[in-house]
Amino acid sequence: MVDILVIGGGPAGVVAALRARELGATVALVERGELGGTCVNDGCVPTRVLAKAARLVRDATQFPDYGISPAQPEVDFRRLLERTQEIVQHVQQKKQLHENLQQAGVQLFTGVGNARFVDEHTIALTDGTRLQAEKFIICAGGHARRLPFPGSEHALTYNDIWALEKLPQSAVVVGGAATGCQLASILAAFGTRVTLLDVAHSLLPSADPMIADEIMTSFRGRGIEVITGISGIERIEREETQLHCYYRRNGAGVELPTEMVILATGWPGNAAALHVEAAQVRTERGYVVVDDYLQTSVPHIFAAGDITGRMMLVQSADHQGRIAAENAILGIDRTFAGTLIPYGGFTDPEYAGVGLTEPQACAQTDCVVAVVSYADLDRAVIDQRTTGSLKLIVSRESRRILGAHVAGEQALEVVQIVAAGMASGARVEQLANLRLAYPTFAAIVEVAARRLVRELGVVPLAPHWRDLRQLRVAEWERSLVQERPNMLLI
Repeated sequence: MVDILVIGGGPAGVVAALRARELGATVALVERGELGGTCVNDGCVPTRVLAKAARLVRDATQFPDYGISPAQPEVDFRRLLERTQEIVQHVQQKKQLHENLQQAGVQLFTGVGNARFVDEHTIALTDGTRLQAEKFIICAGGHARRLPFPGSEHALTYNDIWALEKLPQSAVVVGGAATGCQLASILAAFGTRVTLLDVAHSLLPSADPMIADEIMTSFRGRGIEVITGISGIERIEREETQLHCYYRRNGAGVELPTEMVILATGWPGNAAALHVEAAQVRTERGYVVVDDYLQTSVPHIFAAGDITGRMMLVQSADHQGRIAAENAILGIDRTFAGTLIPYGGFTDPEYAGVGLTEPQACAQTDCVVAVVSYADLDRAVIDQRTTGSLKLIVSRESRRILGAHVAGEQALEVVQIVAAGMASGARVEQLANLRLAYPTFAAIVEVAARRLVRELGVVPLAPHWRDLRQLRVAEWERSLVQERPNMLLI
């Protein structure tokens, strides 16, 4: 019997196991397949490889503008998928998860298939081996959802992409959240005619409305047909090499012929496969229910990562894994707060966010908002990537940053600047006085912050200057009052 048994070898599980060992516990980790979890093996890492290829294809269209002899790229999809697996293997080798865990003294059981709870302190592996522990941390992740409609067997899920032999000429992507938007964007860049369907009335429903609007507008501008507000998929029928996808919208049935249908309709947790009811662990919709301390309905069993159904990201999973391990060993006093977890997607353009959305912030406090267009950035003009905007949200009373949302080139890099400021408790004037390199996309953060500094009256300005609300200043412009905040204007 060990002190802590971790189920799942993704980011949450690996961090939980290592942290538990750091705290002196005896630890075992059980993983049904390869260490690294969904993200490394068939999630974020391989998707980013596809997104990189999509950007290369996109950038090739600019060659003539910069005096480079044009060459129309052709995508060898089979070779691209081979490259994807090469990079996945390289990342796995670089991380050396197996070696690091063993070196730390963690007992490893990998490639053992699904583990199942036998009782509150025992799990059984597929070969009959039984393992016991004083406490458990469940980090077993999730899986792609399949919808139960007639003909759903003809549809692919996200996991099936890696086994494709060739690019489809046309594809219907069902689901307008992060996974669906990324797949639609990548396939469209490779020349596939893409239709994106969603039951919601906008894409990316958990994102700030500005991001949803920017992405939808950009997608449609790139030729992606975006259809929102459908009632659901009725059925899929196959006719030789062609599929017919039937859905309803506004009460009417619609037939959509296509070569491929890809379902990106959710990511349920793997609670059912673990037989957690044998341990009296409460679940909802396939997820293990936890409180803010990541404790389940059974006091000695904790859970972290995708299986909790909370913010399902690598950057939140590893944080949850650490908190779960510390609470299990040191006592229950650490909570998980997900508001400062940056997130985003490798669409074209990229999108990213951190903190509260504008509707959330306005519902909680009096706030001020600045929206700056990428067209105002010199770097965006240089690179011909002027599509997009940054929204910065600040509390009027405390002047602290409540949230930031970006749609545009390098959005995921840009938002990190704001996230770091939020984590340090910075006020907007501190963000406005950052010295960021020029010309960069990150400079948009300064521009937005300086607009809010003027709006909030943090720096003294002559009355007539305050009336010039539409005045646009260069991104590197800094007035004397910003350099000498105690100087008064009369």
